[in-house]
Amino acid sequence: MNSTVQQRIDEACALWRKAHCVLTVTGAGISVPSGIPDFRSPGGLWTKFDPDEVASLTALKSRPRRVWEFLLEAARVFGRAEPNAAHLALAELERAGFLAGVITQNIDGLHQRAGSAHVIEFHGSAAEYHCMRCGRDHPRQAAERLREDELPWLCECGGVIRPDIVFFGEMIPPHALSASRELASQADLCVIVGTSGEVAPANTLAHAVAASGGRVVEINLGATAYGSLADVRIDARCEEVLPAIRNALVS
Repeated sequence: MNSTVQQRIDEACALWRKAHCVLTVTGAGISVPSGIPDFRSPGGLWTKFDPDEVASLTALKSRPRRVWEFLLEAARVFGRAEPNAAHLALAELERAGFLAGVITQNIDGLHQRAGSAHVIEFHGSAAEYHCMRCGRDHPRQAAERLREDELPWLCECGGVIRPDIVFFGEMIPPHALSASRELASQADLCVIVGTSGEVAPANTLAHAVAASGGRVVEINLGATAYGSLADVRIDARCEEVLPAIRNALVS
């Protein structure tokens, strides 16, 4: 780790030690080291599927097989993934009392699998499935085992099964919105990890913390839409930075 990155880590740790309530906002970048490409990046799912055709509730109702071709591939990608060092570091920081909670745009469930207890999922979870007709729950593992000739996945009642994620055109779950706003109102430090700040309303949380007098730390590779918002910006890999922060804070 070069001296500039180490200096930024030291500055972030100084802010972290002074904070009374820390929240983290995470996006696709934190799961890339786990083998889940950002949907929009080369090799991501949007290079193989048109999101307008496979990621809306309208498409699920009108073209369920095509949508399930996308969902099956996503389920298999998520099923192979394991929490990486960044997920594990955040979970340990929470257990040690240095983190109040994680607000994530990801649907992969890796924060929970890493051991994080307070996770607010803005876009739902691909770990849970239910029937659109009768509401019956179905296990994630069954989705991963589906064959192409079994698509779309149907319930015993004949209804199409869907994951508990937020499709395009759907509203973010009210409980996730209210819980995230409550946490942001209490936080005096917001740590942005692996998200470009282009998707609302998740991108407003760090601004809300800053507007109320809190501080912001950003851990991202390359430029983002957050611009100069961060008090400390660390341009380095989150799976290296977060364990370094954990080591400095957790004795």
